Amino acid sequence: MSFAAQVKIPATYMRGGTSKGVFFKLDDLPERAQVAGEARDRLLLRVIGSPDPYSKQIDGMGGASSSTSKTVILSKSEHLDHDVDYLFGQVAIDKAFVDWSGNCGNLTAAVGSFAISNGLVSAERIPDNGICTVRIWQVNIKKTIIAHVPIINGEVQETGDFELDGVTFPAAEVQIEFLNPADDGEDGGSMFPTGNVVDLLEVPEIGTFQATLINAGIPTIFLNAKEIGYTGSELQDEINNDEIALAKFEKIRAYGAVKMGIIQHVDEAISRQHTPKVAFVSAPKTYVSSSGKQVNESDIDLLVRALSMGKLHHAMMGTAAVAIGTAAAIPGTLVNLAAGGGEREAVRFGHPSGTLRVGAQALFENNQWMVKKAIMSRSARVLMEGWVRIPADSF
Repeated sequence: MSFAAQVKIPATYMRGGTSKGVFFKLDDLPERAQVAGEARDRLLLRVIGSPDPYSKQIDGMGGASSSTSKTVILSKSEHLDHDVDYLFGQVAIDKAFVDWSGNCGNLTAAVGSFAISNGLVSAERIPDNGICTVRIWQVNIKKTIIAHVPIINGEVQETGDFELDGVTFPAAEVQIEFLNPADDGEDGGSMFPTGNVVDLLEVPEIGTFQATLINAGIPTIFLNAKEIGYTGSELQDEINNDEIALAKFEKIRAYGAVKMGIIQHVDEAISRQHTPKVAFVSAPKTYVSSSGKQVNESDIDLLVRALSMGKLHHAMMGTAAVAIGTAAAIPGTLVNLAAGGGEREAVRFGHPSGTLRVGAQALFENNQWMVKKAIMSRSARVLMEGWVRIPADSF
């Protein structure tokens, strides 16, 4: 019996924010995977090591969590006044599908660095020393993102003293601006798809809850922690080791997705795990983070816990942080009320690994809320570069 040889595909393994992923240049992919479709999806699944019934991704580059089962495809931008087109694929761990429905805000921090180092940014735009402004077109959600990447001696600076809770070692700070993160929303909807900053979300057999349903950064369903039986200071194991709780959150997510108009029937949620996200909020309180560091009530404005791909995230998704910052800036949302209400342009929130500050500029125009941009700082680093190998008959 003969078996297919392995093929080599140029790739870079990068950390961006609190996520890791495999980065590709579009024209480095095999020709049949350079276009959207089954071949591309099967290639990325095999690279990451999915579907894996053991949920470990031992035979691939994935790390057995939503934060590490990610892929990025980059190319010179086809859009005016942009440098790079950024396509993100969230790879399911135990199922054979790649979710293309949203962005990864954490890996966005690595996009600018990769683009500069791989010739996707024109040389005249890169200073010898200083900050390179990389204009990113996010293909999944059709939005503009600006990355401010530090440069030393003409090369990307990756090391530094910027500390990010959820990441063990310090690195260089990369400031990210999400421009108009909510204008027209995803799939053509509005920032608040129901027209309300707070709705009642009815979930059969579970209950009826207050919810803020928002399209900003990524579609997100915000709940009050107390209403669903939590304090808002929970760490991963308290949620992720509770199968009943996870099933409850998934059902809430499915009914919230229908109410947001993202899907037509709750059964469709299983094939759209990346969006929307579910998060719960509460007023600030002192707690001990997963690293053992105490987070003091006086140091934060509110607590937020968010689920990604069916599990509580170990820190906070970057796109969900945009949703948090946006909702906090708009009076009356559950996020805003948890932070004390009123008008604000930034919040620092507590998450399982520590704290994060995010800013947003919101204004009320033509009887609706608009957000011009949301801003946060992340960091990024190349972990390995070279080639990934997969069997030639796997895609």
